[in-house]
Amino acid sequence: MATHFAAVSPAKGQPFKIQTRPTPKPGPGELLIAVKSIALNPADGYMRNQGLFIHTYPAVIGFDISGLVLEVGDNTPNGTTDDDSGLSFQPGITRVAAYAAFFWKSCDPDYGAFQERCIVPWQHAVPIQDNNMSWNHAATLPVAVEVPLSAWDNLGIPRLGGAQKINKRPEEALLIWGASSSVGSMGVQSARLLREDRNSSFAAVYATAGLANKKYVDSLGADRVFDYKNPQVVDAIVSAAREDGLVIRHCFLAAGQLAPCQAVLGAFLGDDKRGKKKAKIASAPIIPPDADVVDGVQTIFVQPSTEEGERLEQFRYWMGTWLRENLAKGVIRPSPEPRVVGKGLDAINAGLDMLLRGVSCTKLVVEVEE
Repeated sequence: MATHFAAVSPAKGQPFKIQTRPTPKPGPGELLIAVKSIALNPADGYMRNQGLFIHTYPAVIGFDISGLVLEVGDNTPNGTTDDDSGLSFQPGITRVAAYAAFFWKSCDPDYGAFQERCIVPWQHAVPIQDNNMSWNHAATLPVAVEVPLSAWDNLGIPRLGGAQKINKRPEEALLIWGASSSVGSMGVQSARLLREDRNSSFAAVYATAGLANKKYVDSLGADRVFDYKNPQVVDAIVSAAREDGLVIRHCFLAAGQLAPCQAVLGAFLGDDKRGKKKAKIASAPIIPPDADVVDGVQTIFVQPSTEEGERLEQFRYWMGTWLRENLAKGVIRPSPEPRVVGKGLDAINAGLDMLLRGVSCTKLVVEVEE
């Protein structure tokens, strides 16, 4: 039986241990990936330290990977049959970025990212056509794309090309709070594409970031960038929108605190004379149970559907359509830049410690294989 190494979580609060696991075979609609690089996310650290989302131990966790397709299961697009996905996964040839699915597989360790071989549903993967894109850059993409695109869906914002044509001038600014984070930076890029859609109701992309990262967030397509550390940042955002003749009714909270987002959106609730417009916040961080409730401002925790068929269709669009097409067009790029914290699975513990201490405008990556 073939085996591989994995970084295994033995119990809540304990560091990962490198252990040997049997290499599984992909089932129908699945890919077996040789993992080349892993990108780290704050949720990985919370799961290791607090047992968040983990139902059984030992566990193999993690979300962001890039790698080479080794095997494909039945009913997987391979370029030899009629298929409307436009995708093709060929063993030994296709390079992919993929979003590991252990969370939706009852923590089955075969589906965790922190190992040398990982099973993923094909809808969770996107072929990397650019041979110049490194494994490290590719690994930064899956979560960074899924979260903001899920946020736009959760907020009821029409997908690109899906909006009905509007005849009036766009009147809204779309706000991304925490724009120098991984999901925030891709949030800015995806919001820019929404703004550029001729049928969009958005006229501008506003973002918050530290002063040191303002130029970078500007380069991603934000029209205005505000210093979130400024004690008057809420007033500054509201004043800027009024100066631009815009309202803010939608916010993506990529990182940071909920309260200032609520304050910004709450300032515009009275701008609709008919009182019919509501404001919505899509929050990537878990919403605190003691969070204030602001009348007229709805807060939604960002997550894909819990129903498997719906989830697979969502990922098929996010990864196989939106990400693939926009990478090919060159209108988005992996962001922020990856920073390699080590080689081999035993570097994951130190990388997560570094991440939880705080990093800015960078994505920490572990190189698994050449």
